[in-house]
Amino acid sequence: MKTDIILAGVGGQGILSIAAVIGEAAIEDGLYMKQSEVHGMSQRGGDVQSHLRISDQPVASDLIPSGSADIIISLEPMEALRYLPYLKKDGWVVTNSKSFENIPNYPDKENVMEAYRLLPNKVILNVEQIAKDLGTPRSSNVVLLGAASPYLPIDFFKLENGIRSIFGKKGEEVVEMNLRALRVGAGKCIECLDR
Repeated sequence: MKTDIILAGVGGQGILSIAAVIGEAAIEDGLYMKQSEVHGMSQRGGDVQSHLRISDQPVASDLIPSGSADIIISLEPMEALRYLPYLKKDGWVVTNSKSFENIPNYPDKENVMEAYRLLPNKVILNVEQIAKDLGTPRSSNVVLLGAASPYLPIDFFKLENGIRSIFGKKGEEVVEMNLRALRVGAGKCIECLDR
């Protein structure tokens, strides 16, 4: 078993936090994992991406070759499109529908969504709105992780433990907020697939 994951977004959205949760969960699940990160100009809303390679066998490289990513998880819809050349033909894209327009020539939103309509395997959710509805607007990244959870080779309970580990230093209230966001995101993904 091997799963290659690309996480994408812009600085401040929490991409590296969900990469850490997935990494913790994979290790707890007894899997091998390698990760690389590009922070870009993360404090100014620049490109942030991470490659995660998870396997039941040792992983030699932390970089994902073109055409071999099983899933792209993105908090920004255009950023996910940037990494489509890495996606397998039968791979999945799980993305936020709400754009973060941090450049003056951001593409027309309709053109971005048209590119998604052409993809065979996708989950598109407004995770920011879901997090706001939960009363936890800062947990939209974890809502997205929940939506991606059915496509990850990691037991859901291990993802919950990853949240406990990564967010534990911030207190029990933050842990519970993120656990709720993870579970709601997973439920929303199941709703998407049932339609």
